[in-house]
Amino acid sequence: MHDAKIIDQLSDLVSSFICYAGSHLPDDVDAKLKEMAKVETEGFAPTIYKAMADNMELANELKRPSCQDTGIIQFFAKVGTGFPYQNELPEVFEQAVLKATERAPLRHNAVQVFDENNTGNNVGVRVPWIDWELVPDRDDIELYVYMAGGGCSLPGMAKVLMPLEGYEGIVRVIFDQMTSYGVNACPPVLLGVGIAGSAEVAAKLSKKALLRPVGSHNENPKAAMMEEELEKGLNELGLGPGGLSGKLSVMGVNIEQAARHPATLAVGISTACWAHRRGCIKINPDLTYDFVTSKGVTL
Repeated sequence: MHDAKIIDQLSDLVSSFICYAGSHLPDDVDAKLKEMAKVETEGFAPTIYKAMADNMELANELKRPSCQDTGIIQFFAKVGTGFPYQNELPEVFEQAVLKATERAPLRHNAVQVFDENNTGNNVGVRVPWIDWELVPDRDDIELYVYMAGGGCSLPGMAKVLMPLEGYEGIVRVIFDQMTSYGVNACPPVLLGVGIAGSAEVAAKLSKKALLRPVGSHNENPKAAMMEEELEKGLNELGLGPGGLSGKLSVMGVNIEQAARHPATLAVGISTACWAHRRGCIKINPDLTYDFVTSKGVTL
């Protein structure tokens, strides 16, 4: 039987976490945008960056989401095998979304496929989406929340290539997608790339890549070099803030990989808009917490 008191306490905490993440940029994203704004001194770019800064100030003052499209709530949960409330977590996450929908407030975005009706509370079939990962020898939970609006998801794709297409083929797919749909994701974007042996693994890794800090690098030196080269090349496209042209197009490129089958080479792409609403919190067994992506914040 689930513990109703624990569910209420944990869901209140996670709900507050969702609300804060929806109206405040993570520390790393905020720092990167300020850095980019100093570079963008021509055309419409300074005006757009000023609008972004004003937008975030108002979101903080009014305690409202930084973008009206608060997306479909996605959780990525790294759960320690010793965390005492594992059984309660599915209900905790659902209750947290229901509470946050009222408190934030979150736009009603959960549309049931085939029935084509909006549930009106951001909960539906397999939504909130939960990605589970068990971590041995830990008793806490490291929880990421990610809000991807519709524009963020439009450039998303996954494709299996013939091995002979190689890494050049991956680069070609990325540039084709970004030049076709990148402006829909409200640049400057953070680009997540997954490379694996099948489409679903590559797609999942590309989304997980967006959870990494801006400016971080893949541990594999060759992958890190590819991140840097892609970032340089994509910036040369000149999408600029809001897609209205400028010197920079991306906050960065994060690549994640999995070993592949000899006969296949798959690539997945996910994008996060400039208002990258990604939060991470570590919750201990006594329900104390560390807000990893927004240091010093108390919920």
